[in-house]
Amino acid sequence: MALPARLAARRIGAAVPRLAAAAPAQRGLSAKAGAAPPPQPQSSVFAALDTFAPRHIGPRDGDIAKMLAVLGYDSLDAFVRDAVPAEIRLAADGQKETAGAQDGRQGDRMASKRIAALSESELARRGRAIADMNRPVKSLIGLGYHNTNVPPVILRNILESPAWYTSYTPYQPEISQGRLESLLNYQTMIKSLTALDIANASLLDEGTAAAEAMTLAYGHGRSKRRTFLVDTAVLPQTLSVLRQRARGFQINVVSVDLSQGLPQEHAKDTMGVLVQYPDVDGVIRDYASLAAETHKAGGLVVAAADLLALTMVKPPGEWGADIAVGSSARFGVPPGFGGPHAAFFAVRDKLTRKMPGRLVGVSKDARGKRALRLALQTREQHIRRAS
Repeated sequence: MALPARLAARRIGAAVPRLAAAAPAQRGLSAKAGAAPPPQPQSSVFAALDTFAPRHIGPRDGDIAKMLAVLGYDSLDAFVRDAVPAEIRLAADGQKETAGAQDGRQGDRMASKRIAALSESELARRGRAIADMNRPVKSLIGLGYHNTNVPPVILRNILESPAWYTSYTPYQPEISQGRLESLLNYQTMIKSLTALDIANASLLDEGTAAAEAMTLAYGHGRSKRRTFLVDTAVLPQTLSVLRQRARGFQINVVSVDLSQGLPQEHAKDTMGVLVQYPDVDGVIRDYASLAAETHKAGGLVVAAADLLALTMVKPPGEWGADIAVGSSARFGVPPGFGGPHAAFFAVRDKLTRKMPGRLVGVSKDARGKRALRLALQTREQHIRRAS
C-alpha cells in the first residue's frame, strides 16, 4: 500500500540530511592516502535492493544441523571457533577476539568498528572510493610486461569474454569448432611471425615455455649433453624458472654473454642456447652466427621473442632459431598484476612430435567436410594409451 504523501515527504526529508552529511566525507576521501576509511552507508528509503543474500538458496536449518552432527558440533558458533583462527575472528560486537577470549577466559580485544552488510552497488562504490585513495603513477616495470591500447570491439568480444580468460587449452579432441578455428588462426599467426614451421595452441607463460624448450633440447640430445647456455640479457624471471626446472633433470644452466658467439669451452656439452630477441635492454642483435656455431656443435637455438617486435624485425626462423617462445600478451592483453598471460611456442618441423602443448589440426568429418580437431595427441600426457 502506498504511503500518504505527507508521511512519504517526512521520511524522505529525514533521509536526505543523512545522505548529504555523508557526501563531504566521501568526496574528500581521496585527498590523501592516510585519510579515514569511507563512511558506512546510512539506511533510508533509498536503500539499495541488490543485496547478495537473496541470490542464493542456502541450506535449511535441518540440513545445517545434520552437517554439524556429522562433524561433531552442536552449533555453527562452535564450528567457527575451531575452524577460524581467533586472530582474525570477530566477536558478535564487532571486536576482534584473541585466543583467551574464545574459551571463556578474559582476553585482550582490539577495538573494531562493526562491519555493516553492503549491497552489490554499495560494495562497488565503496571499492571505488578506497581505490581513489591510491596515487596513480607511471609503470616502469617492463621486463616483458607492457601496457597496451586495445580497440573496444576487441576488448568486449575477446578479452572480456569469459571463454578467453584462461590460458589453458582444451582436452577434448572435437571441442567447439568455433573455438578450434580461433586457436588455428592463432597458431597460423604465430607461425607467420616467427617464420617457423609449426606452432602450438599456447602454453602457460614465457618462463614456462622457455623451460619446455630447454627440456625439449635435453630430449633431442638424448640426454647425453647437460649444459644449457642462457644469454645474460634474458629476462631475469625466465632465468629463474629455467634454473628451478633444471634441477630435476640435473641440467647445468649457465648464464653467459652470447653476443659474441658460442663460448668454445662449453661447445662440446651444450645441448642448446637461449637468447632474448630483443633483449632485456631493448637491443636487437643478429644471432645468425651464434645459430650456425650452435648447430655445428650439435645444439638447438631457442629465441625468446617479442611478438610485437617481430612485425618489424627479422623473424627467428630466418636467422637460424629452432624454437621460438614468448608471451602472447603482446597481442593486447593488459598486465593485470602479471597475468593471465598465455605463451606461444613454435618449432621447426623436425621437432613437431617433441613439441609440448595442444596442437589444432585440419581434418575431415564422416561426410568428408573440413573439420578441426586436436592433432598428434599421442605426445600429450592426458591421452589414454592401451596397456
